[in-house]
Amino acid sequence: MNIAVLGAGPAGLLFALLAKRRNPAWEVRVFEQNPADATFGFGVVFSQGALAFLERDAPDLHAQLTGRMEAWPMQRIVHRDEKVDIDGNGFSSIQRLSLNRFLQHLCNKSGVRVEFSRAVTSLAELGAPDLVVGADGLNSLVRRSLEAQFEPKIEWLENRFAWYGTSQVFECLTLTFRENEHGAFVAHHYRYSPDMSTFLLECDAATWRRAGLDKLDDGASRAYCEKVFAPDLDGHRLVSNKSVWRQFPLLSNRNWVARTENGTPAVLIGDALRTMHFSIGSGTRTAFEDAIALDRAFGQAGDDVPAALAAFETERRPVADKLHAAANLSSYWYERFPEKMKLAPWPLAYDYMTRSGRMSDDRLRQMAPRFMAGRPP
Repeated sequence: MNIAVLGAGPAGLLFALLAKRRNPAWEVRVFEQNPADATFGFGVVFSQGALAFLERDAPDLHAQLTGRMEAWPMQRIVHRDEKVDIDGNGFSSIQRLSLNRFLQHLCNKSGVRVEFSRAVTSLAELGAPDLVVGADGLNSLVRRSLEAQFEPKIEWLENRFAWYGTSQVFECLTLTFRENEHGAFVAHHYRYSPDMSTFLLECDAATWRRAGLDKLDDGASRAYCEKVFAPDLDGHRLVSNKSVWRQFPLLSNRNWVARTENGTPAVLIGDALRTMHFSIGSGTRTAFEDAIALDRAFGQAGDDVPAALAAFETERRPVADKLHAAANLSSYWYERFPEKMKLAPWPLAYDYMTRSGRMSDDRLRQMAPRFMAGRPP
């Protein structure tokens, strides 16, 4: 069996690793257009539930990974300078580059061939593998090359966001709401190492334009944002890493499997298949779950590729579609967050926690009893 994986992000590397471990005789190659140490963004975050699947399906990886992560048992909402803590809502985080290096190391040890700085411009360059796995992100070559078969759909959100880092270390995953003469802002921030944090800023399109952020260069944009969130950064600077302002694309595909011109089956996983809005912290989670489910399907079907791909989609699609729907509902909440800021701090936090329609009061009381006990009369 010869498998070609495009993309050396979490989805591609984890699938390659698991497939090679399960079938050492298989040839598994990963093609990545960027150098080995290139990564964009800063930290990635996992909920407690998001790590449970990894512990179940790959306990050795879970044990090694959690030892490298920052963790905390709650989430915090800051609105009008009031802190509202939500207990029972634990998360863990890790530097994105550290996660990639961890997976790269394991792939190398297992015999996976990872080719960095290898820009594949046509699927024909891959020769005739038995399977092509498109783990190559939002701008997936695999998806674009076979677009008529995958039938992708993209909806662009109106809000603008920029992904920064900072040396200010935060206690937990926090959403901080701020406003000034130009409009409303929200920051998603959390530590991903003992001395660094992710600081992702978001605002509505009208605020973005009134603030002139559509015209400012990187330095001026960071200076403006540092002023907005000065109480939270406490003198620390924002750090840029291709931190341009952008709109979030809600991507989905009607079909998960296609065939290349020479008949080779191709399947999408991770962000190439569907995007998860960062507000629920599930992009890397779904990438991992896709990789695990695809490997598990081959565990059932052996080298019968069509059977494995059918099993993968049958098992994975219902679960992934539910999470994707929840992520989309969450993203729509953020599209309206300036009007939500009219709420007092606790009601805003409650509205946020119930934004996807999946969290009942009973469930929230069970999960976060201290938070619910503080509910205003």
